[in-house]
Amino acid sequence: MAKDTFIKRSVLIVAILIIGMILGIAISSLKRGPQAIKEKIASSPLIKGLATGNLESAIMEVSNSVGPAVVSISTEHTQKIKVSPFPFRKEGSPFHDEFFEKFFKDFFRSFPEEIERKRTGLGSGVVIDKRGYILTNEHVISGADKIEVTFPDGRKFEGTVKGSDARSDLAVIKVDANNLPVAKLGDSDRVKTGQWVVAIGNPFGYLVDSAEPTVTAGVISALHRSLPSHKSGYLDLIQTDAAINPGNSGGPLCDLEGNIIGINVAIFSTSGGYQGIGFAIPIDLAKIIIDDLKSGRKIAYGWMGVIIQDVTEDLANYFGLSDAEGVLVSEVVKGSPADNSGIMAGDIIVKMDGIEIKSTKDLIVTISRIPVDKKIKVDVIRDKAKTAVSIKIGQMPTEEELAMMQGRLVEPKTDVAVERWRGMEVYPITDEIARRFNIKDREGVFLVDIEHGSPAYHAALRQGDVIKAIDSKKIRDLGDYKKVTKALQGDVLVYTDRGFTIIKGDR
Repeated sequence: MAKDTFIKRSVLIVAILIIGMILGIAISSLKRGPQAIKEKIASSPLIKGLATGNLESAIMEVSNSVGPAVVSISTEHTQKIKVSPFPFRKEGSPFHDEFFEKFFKDFFRSFPEEIERKRTGLGSGVVIDKRGYILTNEHVISGADKIEVTFPDGRKFEGTVKGSDARSDLAVIKVDANNLPVAKLGDSDRVKTGQWVVAIGNPFGYLVDSAEPTVTAGVISALHRSLPSHKSGYLDLIQTDAAINPGNSGGPLCDLEGNIIGINVAIFSTSGGYQGIGFAIPIDLAKIIIDDLKSGRKIAYGWMGVIIQDVTEDLANYFGLSDAEGVLVSEVVKGSPADNSGIMAGDIIVKMDGIEIKSTKDLIVTISRIPVDKKIKVDVIRDKAKTAVSIKIGQMPTEEELAMMQGRLVEPKTDVAVERWRGMEVYPITDEIARRFNIKDREGVFLVDIEHGSPAYHAALRQGDVIKAIDSKKIRDLGDYKKVTKALQGDVLVYTDRGFTIIKGDR
């Protein structure tokens, strides 16, 4: 009897809670007005789709609502390539003869030293402003001389880059059009693993001659994924099993309400085709910089000025931590915000601006979302005790500025064209270079880059060397360098401010 009474009371309590929830929703809805409720329901792709009783219809509704705002982006880039018609110039060639050299020079007198090669690319984009602003990936439009945007209805427009950011791999381009269909930006911080998503783009439009976007569906496989990249901060990506093929980059990843939750960016594949894993940049990261991209402003990222590493089990034991979480500060850049705030090498950062920091990735992602000049509290463990430090976030310096702060060598910036020979790049010794690297004798050329594995690399030449002579010929400036290296063959003696070395020739 007691058991039956308990069950009846439990059912009654659950019923009361459900009724309360319904009343709460009803009251909230009445405040907004019945017409607003009807419009909300009518505009929801998910409600429309689920009203028919199946997921298929929900996906179709997302396609119908977002598809008109998805565009195909084709790019063209002209690349200049140096060529030579003289096969005898290479040592060991059967034509390596002075007679043939003169004959070929006379015969090919008008042969161009450079030829132009046009490279084309394809990607996707999505309209985020009816005035013609389109969000896409930076790598889709990077280096493009010409951008053509094709809408699903077949209209074509010339696109202009308004702003781009390699770190986030996002860009905004604009077309001269108005009253365009616009896709809604969602909230990527609320998405969950296992949630259904729809990827929209036009990956093979150049093959099938169609501007209609393609649609694939799947679920969110994982969140906060990272990918290696030489320039982009792929540290907080959405992973999905919705097929993202080549050309889909820049297209939207949507939830079943038709809101953009990510911008498709990459596939992880050994063949270049789809193999079940795709990634997208969370739209909340894009929201932070969209206005700056539309206005053409440089994106300013937050910076503390610390060199950091993850806490291992051994380090956790040494510092008396209960678990291997947090970020160990191994170095503080002199004059940086961290240095000015009193953060020290050996501190373990466990929280920033109220957000728990468990790894270096957490810290990098968190600081990238904090506005420059904002003052935040940083919780650190120092001498096995927790303490709080107040820090004003600075702006991420350029590579050159950071190198100067740390005393490192970086490639100097100059308007003079770079010269490459046998795997090394040199610049003339400008006033800036002489001042920065304390070069007293201005004669020679400054070596700024060495290709790994090249003849110059194997000759033990390194960045910062000043080349004084080549093949016993004095190098006073870049003009001498060009003249001397133009006709050299075989092994060559090179004299630098560090001494003599031999650069091997082609074999």
